[in-house]
Amino acid sequence: MSLLKLSGVEVGYGRNTIVDNVTFSLKEGEIGCLLGPSGCGKTTLLRAIAGFEPVSAGRIELAGQLVSSPAQQLPPEKRGVGMVFQDFALFPHLTVFENVAFGIRHQPTDEQRKRVNQLLSHVGLAGYGPRYPHQLSGGQQQRIALARALAPKPRLLLLDEPFSSLDAELRESLATEVRKLLKEEGITALLVTHDQQEAFALADRAGVMYHGRLLQWDTPYGLYHQPSHHLVADFIGVGVLMHGQITDDLKVQTALGLLVGDDVPRGAEGEAVDVLIRPDDIVIDDSAERRARIVARGFRGSHFLYTAELGDGSHVLCMASSHHEYAVGQDVGLRLNLDHLVLFPAGYCDT
Repeated sequence: MSLLKLSGVEVGYGRNTIVDNVTFSLKEGEIGCLLGPSGCGKTTLLRAIAGFEPVSAGRIELAGQLVSSPAQQLPPEKRGVGMVFQDFALFPHLTVFENVAFGIRHQPTDEQRKRVNQLLSHVGLAGYGPRYPHQLSGGQQQRIALARALAPKPRLLLLDEPFSSLDAELRESLATEVRKLLKEEGITALLVTHDQQEAFALADRAGVMYHGRLLQWDTPYGLYHQPSHHLVADFIGVGVLMHGQITDDLKVQTALGLLVGDDVPRGAEGEAVDVLIRPDDIVIDDSAERRARIVARGFRGSHFLYTAELGDGSHVLCMASSHHEYAVGQDVGLRLNLDHLVLFPAGYCDT
């Protein structure tokens, strides 16, 4: 059964539509993520789920209960939804213990103490109860904000760019820890972010939004390897779109040669297409017959990301270990490592 279900949800201000016909669901215990560039409507959608924004069309249901529609709006405090904000929003005058206990302050003292101590242990901050927020690092404050949101055991937890103020290394490690904690607590959660690495570290299901529309709702693996829209392919990972043509034997002729895959639709012989080529689809192999010239490179620590120019002037991206460095202008061999093809109609990506 879906714990969270959105059906044709729209949110707008006057004549401006911010969220446009969004439909997706999360099962109980799943972690979802909404990805997209700034201004795409993902935070507005999160606020509508929390009950802070009314919907102009569609339905939002929690555990089978209608909580939002144009005719009905359940107040936020009656939804059983927790929220973690970008700025942590801890109470500076309260101790860590008091911050975490804030949402359960009406429970008996012994129950409060047991729950707070359990959560502080879960987030790796056992014994930090007497401290104040200003005595904690940014990562520690984020853990306390999460513990406070989890204390009342919400049926749904919403997280709005919770790691954006932290450095990159801490963001990724904390995202992994948060996923572990949510799974231990059995909490269904929905995260909003523009950082795909956070999404990959946290989410069971993820979606890419653009101009208010949800382009694809899938597993993170599906978004990367089987994007259904060119904007999803562009936003998730890196790659290039190469022009090609489907041959009579359902292969794709490109500047990289003849590409073979089970993803070529029957009946499409002769059609022009654009093929998504990721850096991990191409291996630099000095012994390969297919040649290209390195025109740019970027150091990524464990590897270099190279831009290689083919004979027709088109470019592809490829990676190689940083232990084996190629110079700009150097001629290299390219070997294909494609195990499936991602195709879009030719010109579709230019619209």
